[in-house]
Amino acid sequence: MEIKIKWPNKTNKNLKTPIQLILALSSMKNLNIIIIFILSVLIFPSFSLAIDTVTSSNPLTINQTLVSKGDVFELGFINPADKGNLYVAIWYKNVEPRVYVWVANRDNPITSSNGTILTIGENGNIVLLSNNETGVTGVWSSNQSVSGPNTVAQLLDDGNFVLRPENNDDPESYIWQSFHYPTDTLLPGMKLGWTRDAGVNRFLQSWKSDNDPGSGAYTFKMNIDGFPEIFLYKEGTEVMYRSGPWNGKRFSGVPEMKTVSAIEFEFQNNSDEITYQFELKDRSAFSRLVMESSGKLKRLTWLETSRTWSEFWYAPRDRCDDYRECGTFGVCDTNANSVCKCMKGFQPKDQEAWDQRDGKAGCVRTSKLDCGSDGFLALNNMKLPESSRVFVDKTMGLNDCREICKRNCSCTAYANMNISGTGSGCVIWAVDLLDMREYAESEGSGQDLYVRAAKSDSDPPPGSSKSGSSNNVAKIVAITVGSCAALIILLILFYFKRKKMQRLKGSQIDKRGPHERSQDFLMYEGNIALSKKDYAGETTQELELPSFDFTTLAKATNYFSDTNKLGQGGFGCVYKGILTEGKVVAVKRLSRTSGQGIEELRNEVILIAKLQHRNLVRLLGCCIEVEEKLLVYEYMENKSLNAFLFDKQKSAQLNWRKRFSIICGIARGLLYLHEDSRFRIIHRDLKASNILLDKDMNPKISDFGMARIFGGDQTEAETKKVVGTHGYMAPEYAMDGHFSIKSDVFSFGVLVLEIVTGQKNRGFYYASNQLNLLGHTWRLWNEGNPLELLDASIGAEFSTGEVLRCIEIGLLCVQEHAEDRPNMSKVMLMLSSNTEAMPQPKYPGFSLGRRHSEVGSSSKQDESLTVNEATLTILDGR
Repeated sequence: MEIKIKWPNKTNKNLKTPIQLILALSSMKNLNIIIIFILSVLIFPSFSLAIDTVTSSNPLTINQTLVSKGDVFELGFINPADKGNLYVAIWYKNVEPRVYVWVANRDNPITSSNGTILTIGENGNIVLLSNNETGVTGVWSSNQSVSGPNTVAQLLDDGNFVLRPENNDDPESYIWQSFHYPTDTLLPGMKLGWTRDAGVNRFLQSWKSDNDPGSGAYTFKMNIDGFPEIFLYKEGTEVMYRSGPWNGKRFSGVPEMKTVSAIEFEFQNNSDEITYQFELKDRSAFSRLVMESSGKLKRLTWLETSRTWSEFWYAPRDRCDDYRECGTFGVCDTNANSVCKCMKGFQPKDQEAWDQRDGKAGCVRTSKLDCGSDGFLALNNMKLPESSRVFVDKTMGLNDCREICKRNCSCTAYANMNISGTGSGCVIWAVDLLDMREYAESEGSGQDLYVRAAKSDSDPPPGSSKSGSSNNVAKIVAITVGSCAALIILLILFYFKRKKMQRLKGSQIDKRGPHERSQDFLMYEGNIALSKKDYAGETTQELELPSFDFTTLAKATNYFSDTNKLGQGGFGCVYKGILTEGKVVAVKRLSRTSGQGIEELRNEVILIAKLQHRNLVRLLGCCIEVEEKLLVYEYMENKSLNAFLFDKQKSAQLNWRKRFSIICGIARGLLYLHEDSRFRIIHRDLKASNILLDKDMNPKISDFGMARIFGGDQTEAETKKVVGTHGYMAPEYAMDGHFSIKSDVFSFGVLVLEIVTGQKNRGFYYASNQLNLLGHTWRLWNEGNPLELLDASIGAEFSTGEVLRCIEIGLLCVQEHAEDRPNMSKVMLMLSSNTEAMPQPKYPGFSLGRRHSEVGSSSKQDESLTVNEATLTILDGR
């Protein structure tokens, strides 16, 4: 019940408690009002006045609520399941049935109503207190650093619950606000995504059920890597749906955004934030985006005339919204007969499944690519492919984008970043294209995508004449017949070769040349025998390691259950396994669609089986059955370095001693690969997620699927297929395919700076005035403030000399030119000696800008930065 009272002029309008009100009412002449008020307090315990503020002297009790000044939102205690669990929540004041938009203690319900209050604590924070058997305990808190105790908590008309100084209601003064901690609902003005001041990625998470506000199975979260877009996840890792990247007007996978006139959508990507929000042009209307407990994402608008919620949009809404419905290089189209279709120059990978309307296996090329003559296939009205591992440049035009893509043989597609006006910016894919969708012309959504294709399948470049572009029929027939004949011959040769290999029974080896680097797996007395031609021209030998059958590993990992999953990457998943004898292992199960196939598996086995070092992960065995490819490693109790380094809670466990020890351990392992092992080995994918940590936090380098072996005096090589992870790749490798021990040194330098700072090197995404980690480090180093880089979670106990030495070593390792970088033996010497002289670092590669002054200068005049042309490269990250 709510009573609105017209106060006398001299009455304090801030009175909030029943006693204060009775005393005030006693001064009134109208006795009826006094009697009604007293009876209402006795009869209606949920009595409340329309107050919007909590202070230390006036807490909110279980039978009271706060109401925003304009009667828009209400805050109070709720019991949604009627089972005794209490929560503090916000809901629309005048909407029935009640709709909750925010819950404070969603995962920590109050089980006793005795003495439960929401108040301002002694330290100035909002605190939720409850009295139970052990006394008064804190259930929830805003948990901020507050300079003074004079604070209040206020519910605003936009649904934001804020903590602010008592005498300052300027939004800039807010100490804490519920808008920064969304639950399952996005309201106008709330931001979804990454904000650098808070250092968090804000997302929506469903309720467990309609009556349980606890954190549920579904999340709607911004992926800020590459070309940012928002993903709908189940259980944190399984992608159910994605929005498509923001193309300057809308998310490319949400055509409905084009038809909305009452809502303004905003997307910010700058040095402060990567966020999405929406605003209502009519502030009196209600609209919300909600992540439901069922896994459905909805946008709902309140219709005052019918007093109902209208469902404007939801996702996933059809088969083409389901993530990877048509597999790699497949295009989903709800207007097509079978939903999935292949582009020109492609065919279904699994025709039988395709005929049954199951296109998840995707499409494969029918035409062989030739980097020099390849063209591009123009696709219109497209939802852009999954874009977390792409190269993005805001300043480049579409023609330059095409030329960069054409020159790099790893490039698979390109598109405009922004479709506003005539279009601008460049996005380049260097991976298999996933989760594409084509919209109908009438929907007027999507954008143009240009996919690499063989010359015979290509369209004319944009703006060029189409005359003479049609192919001669006779040529097509001749090429087709010739290709079919060649394919049949190859299949026959493959069949007989396979039969021959089966007859060898492990006693024969393939006599291909050393530069082809082939190894063959042969089953031999229960082990995997690796027949290998030594790269240095030595005699053939066999390496043996245990072979596991698939059933054993399936049982050991609880049939590859999510509860046993240790990690996931482009190659597949890694699971914790317990063998029958009780031994704990890690099982790497390669995905059938992974780029890491049988060749990479052979590579990894032959390398790790032979290499023995305390800072390299140990391979225990493998399994090759039908299409299953699995590797069994020693179990690493602390998983990977990135699980600690880039997690705000876990990073505090890495004090400086441990971080320095990890840096030295990685350096020892890399030195062994480069100089002390039997062969010189270039890892090519050194990064935080490939550094595993044992129970004592000792680092071990893992994942040798992309590694290359140098024989004899070989020191460098080049490739047309650039592989690795953006942010860690040396410029000469990413740009021209040149790799050497110095390209690994570059990756090591990035790792060192990440370990010191606790920040991820974001790689190649250039926003206005935004430096990546290398550029930021270089600037602070030249300004004489390198200690500002140190991760705050390390605390005050650290060696200043070691920190400065590590920062300088990191900068020396990431210098733009390979010849300037030290080798790993020099790095080890610098790490282990306080007196070892170190040269002044030169400009780093991929820092955001290129100097206007001479290359190699270490002058502090490098303040003006422009786009580094050497960064225009294509990445094949996993």
